[in-house]
Amino acid sequence: MTQFSAYLSFNGNCREAMTFYKECMGGELNLQTVAESPMAGQMPAHLNESILHSTLTSNVAVIMGSDMVREKLVDGNTVQLCINCSSQEEIESLFSNFSSGGKIIDPLKEMFWGGVFGAITDKYGKHWLFNYEKNKQ
Repeated sequence: MTQFSAYLSFNGNCREAMTFYKECMGGELNLQTVAESPMAGQMPAHLNESILHSTLTSNVAVIMGSDMVREKLVDGNTVQLCINCSSQEEIESLFSNFSSGGKIIDPLKEMFWGGVFGAITDKYGKHWLFNYEKNKQ
């Protein structure tokens, strides 16, 4: 099933914010720190406790978030829209369609969590993430 969700960027307080959202709407919260990831050796030690990726799944919504940001956070760039695709063909098609006239930030590629991931900024300046987790078919 293809699913659409928000991806929120935080400036070092992702754990606190996602815990708050869990208190607000319930659900299951999964947090992965930089230190717990295969990327740990590539990152400065002071980022070890930063949240690389988090997912809150409830009957209300799926919200994802991270402390890892590419640019200075300002109101307007703290939300990215994420499409979780249901097949390789779907992610390739959607990625191609959404990137038309826009800018590819991360080309589609295999990631350490077993998924295919890519990111774009569309021609209207909106940030989109695309994910396909093969092991969740």
